Amino acid sequence: MTETPSFRSDITVELVKHSASDTDVLWAARVSTAGEQSLDEIGKDPERSKGLLNFLMRDRHGSPFEHNSMTFLITAPIFVFREFHRHRVGWSYNEESGRYRQLEPVFYVPGPDRKLVQRGRPGKYEFVPGTDEQHVVVGKVMEESYRQAYAAYQEMLAAGVAREVARAVLPVGLFSSMYATCNARSLMHFLGLRTRDERATVPTFPQREIEMVGERMEEEWSRLMPLTHAAFNANGRIAP
Repeated sequence: MTETPSFRSDITVELVKHSASDTDVLWAARVSTAGEQSLDEIGKDPERSKGLLNFLMRDRHGSPFEHNSMTFLITAPIFVFREFHRHRVGWSYNEESGRYRQLEPVFYVPGPDRKLVQRGRPGKYEFVPGTDEQHVVVGKVMEESYRQAYAAYQEMLAAGVAREVARAVLPVGLFSSMYATCNARSLMHFLGLRTRDERATVPTFPQREIEMVGERMEEEWSRLMPLTHAAFNANGRIAP
């Protein structure tokens, strides 16, 4: 356990376990017409059924996309997880607890490529790059605030105050970690809302930090289920 605050602008996403492939969608879909013979799909080349995957996505037959599983280990600022946990259908979460362990002093500071200035009104706004001076102010103020907050946290712990009480002074810029488990359908819904893509039929305005998580999850998923991923993109990035 280190007691010296450190600062970072990146997030990490690791695929730790999965049972997910394009054939999972195919045998689940074909049970409606083939019954138990639908299991024959498991040993077949899914490329031959690319059209079926596209049909299911296009006409929004969603349940066949639920018969798979992916578990990710995500390390990100707490404020990212507070947005993440709004996704409840098809997701399971377990996050590290400030009640049961002393929290590490690792804090989020935006990187130089993070756009800082919001223009417009909610629902019709854009972010533009900040000036060098604004980036300096953000870094300086955040780091000072983080150091002060963590010092207060340490002071209470040293006085014998319970971790679950002392943690109240820590900011949402503190890094946390969690396991998140989903299926392809729930992940597509997440990506449709939390990433921006020119192929999307419906425009979205995600916060950049949760979009970073979504991008890395999508990279992993696209390798596991390339045909499903392609059909998602070809049909406007709308979850079926």
